Amino acid sequence: MPEIPSQTQSENDAPPLLVVLSGPSGVGKDAALTELRKLDRPWHFVVTATTRPIRAGERDGIDYIFLDEPTFLRMKDQDEFVECAQVYGRWYGVPRSQVTSGLEAGKDVLLKIDVQGAATVRKMAPDALFIFMLPGSFDELQDRLSQRMTESAPEMELRLKTASEEMKQAGLFDHQVVNRKDNLEQAVADIDATIAAEKRRPGRVPIRFL
Repeated sequence: MPEIPSQTQSENDAPPLLVVLSGPSGVGKDAALTELRKLDRPWHFVVTATTRPIRAGERDGIDYIFLDEPTFLRMKDQDEFVECAQVYGRWYGVPRSQVTSGLEAGKDVLLKIDVQGAATVRKMAPDALFIFMLPGSFDELQDRLSQRMTESAPEMELRLKTASEEMKQAGLFDHQVVNRKDNLEQAVADIDATIAAEKRRPGRVPIRFL
């Protein structure tokens, strides 16, 4: 595994950063976040709310906040989400409190979100750091989705079509990280290094939601 350096004092003294990690479904965003959590960093990981069913091995409140649809829609009506959208027939949303509490505590906030949601967050927080995760190849992405075995054939076809369109938007992001097959460690190290470099960038302003 690549050696991951500790953060410097100047990085720790910098204003808290909002990091938006995005990419197509199945690219490995959740796996990367699991490894990023193991690093000794002053980070706050935003937990997304969703109405989709919980999958085997997932933990409510850690992997996602699992809500029934009436509860989710009530929160939506009360403007409790930074961003929310219906994706593949299920609602996903970023609770506003998840982001603001981390920033107010002086921690860098890591937010995993789909490409559609990232576009919305960019309008609200243009000074955030936007990272796009790409697969080593489209065939690798298809293999990952197939191995999950959580989608029907029509759902799989829709996800692959959507992923193809989303990957065309990678150039709109500040940085791109490639998650190649059997090399998640490198992708994690690249994300960590990208965040550290942004923390050291002179003149960076504190995050404000517009």
